[in-house]
Amino acid sequence: MNAILLRAGGLAVALLLASSVHAQETVRVGVILSYSGQFADAATQIDNGIKLYMKKHGDTVAGKKIEIIRKDTGGIAPDVAKRLAQELVTRDRADIIAGFALTPNALAAADISAEAKKFMVVMNAATSIITTKSPYMARVSVTTPQLNETFGQWAATKGGIKKIYTMVSDYGPGHDAEGAFHAGFQKAGGELAGSVRFPVANPDFSAFVQRAKDINPDAIYIWIPGGAQPAAVGKSLAERGIDPKKSKILGQEVLASDEAIAAMGDLSLGIITVAHYTDTHDSAVNREFVKGFNQEYKRDPDLFSIGGYDGMHLIYETLKKTGGKADGETLIAAAKGMKWESPRGPMWIDPETRDVVQTVYIRRVDKVGGVNQNVEFDKVENVKDPVKERMKK
Repeated sequence: MNAILLRAGGLAVALLLASSVHAQETVRVGVILSYSGQFADAATQIDNGIKLYMKKHGDTVAGKKIEIIRKDTGGIAPDVAKRLAQELVTRDRADIIAGFALTPNALAAADISAEAKKFMVVMNAATSIITTKSPYMARVSVTTPQLNETFGQWAATKGGIKKIYTMVSDYGPGHDAEGAFHAGFQKAGGELAGSVRFPVANPDFSAFVQRAKDINPDAIYIWIPGGAQPAAVGKSLAERGIDPKKSKILGQEVLASDEAIAAMGDLSLGIITVAHYTDTHDSAVNREFVKGFNQEYKRDPDLFSIGGYDGMHLIYETLKKTGGKADGETLIAAAKGMKWESPRGPMWIDPETRDVVQTVYIRRVDKVGGVNQNVEFDKVENVKDPVKERMKK
């Protein structure tokens, strides 16, 4: 009987030790995204970027197996995001939390990152303040002011635009884009001909476009969310006789996304947008990335995909630098100042703000080989988030 108990006890200890060793040899990455609901495609593209990086580089780093644990918020749901982050830390024993297509969800999860001292990698959410909410957070995507304040300065100094009318969606991200563009444009000597905010849900763009036409500015700046709205704006511009090849139409990248260009057809020609990534970016690294993405997912990568891909790069490289140590203090120290060549171009993590520093590209929709596509024709290098730069002063 005693021999049986000893063997049973020995087995229990062995199982416990094996479990402990397994835990030590695995780094668990909790990914929080809206895998269902209206933002599901953005989540899919971020996740595609994550999976492609792991397919290319393997699932073992510094002797540690990388395990992805996926959690679905279902949309803009900060309470859900916070609960899921808490579950990842306490129940799933996640070492790192990542993902976050949407600002409210990222802000909510930041509380858990700060309290639990967990490394957090933001792969898309673009509001400036996000990285200030946890000292263990780094962002690899972009900030709204980084794009739009830079774009406003470019429009006034190099775009030949003296007077502009702005139209944005009436909610947080639209307000941020509007404020940033106005700041950059006016600081560079441009004049606002007027501005308007329209409802986020089902706006009738025709009246707003007509008002812009009546004012007759040099250009119109438009900020809207993705989905069906870019094509709807293009239709309203065409119906009101505004030709982007004659009257400049400006906006953030989504205004001329691949889906929007396909829906608008030749109405999209001449639209000028600002972006941190375009799948047609001319570099060997990007060509390889696009080829692999096309083969794996039968579609082109986008701004969401590159966030997932670069997010995994940061996770892998920090783990290499720490020799596999995955505590928040060690990982964020390794992330600060890290530089690499992304498919989007050179980028690095500002050691002071833990935010991304990168090239901002100016694009125009042109016909290339009979196909309408975004073509980069100007750029501004080493752009930091301007909001945080002002906060330093």
